[in-house]
Amino acid sequence: MTIKYDQNGLVPAIIQDAITKNVLMLGYMNEAAYKKTIDTKQVTFYSRSKKRLWTKGEASGNFLNLIAIKNDCDNDSLLVQVKPAGPTCHTGTDTCWKETNNSNYGFFSTLENIIKERVENKDTQKSYVASLFSKGINKVAQKVGEEAVETVIEAMDNNDELFLYESADLMFHYLMLLQAKGFSLKDIENELKGRQK
Repeated sequence: MTIKYDQNGLVPAIIQDAITKNVLMLGYMNEAAYKKTIDTKQVTFYSRSKKRLWTKGEASGNFLNLIAIKNDCDNDSLLVQVKPAGPTCHTGTDTCWKETNNSNYGFFSTLENIIKERVENKDTQKSYVASLFSKGINKVAQKVGEEAVETVIEAMDNNDELFLYESADLMFHYLMLLQAKGFSLKDIENELKGRQK
């Protein structure tokens, strides 16, 4: 891999969780740090303040286990994908931006949060979600069954618009059922990962 180090012999290394895709930290590597990272499979940086190599986790045990390194289009910065063994930041947080390193499923995560808020607010007059939840888990499960049947019927028809509409209804109600059972998309992700061969 061609790397363009700066005038100080350094290249920025953006550290990203290989699974969640969250950015964990930014560090710098020189050629020796890069080579040690490749050889040991644990991310090593060049400390500009201490003027030496340091392997992340050498004191805390919170290593950054190397998954892959990618070079950017100009060869002057690295994207280092890792599996973190604990918090990344020296302050004890998951990231150096004080964020939790959770999986994010885009709009589905937003929808999970909206469902949770509406259930907690319990405004059955204004919220369909709160109203359905107030009827109990059997009603939520029944609604998922109804939407599944409607999705299957539309899958066998030629109307893609109706199929997508019913699929969205099914997904929405399934997210409600997950929460009614005390689970989330993260639990489904973990279950599927456990089945991966």
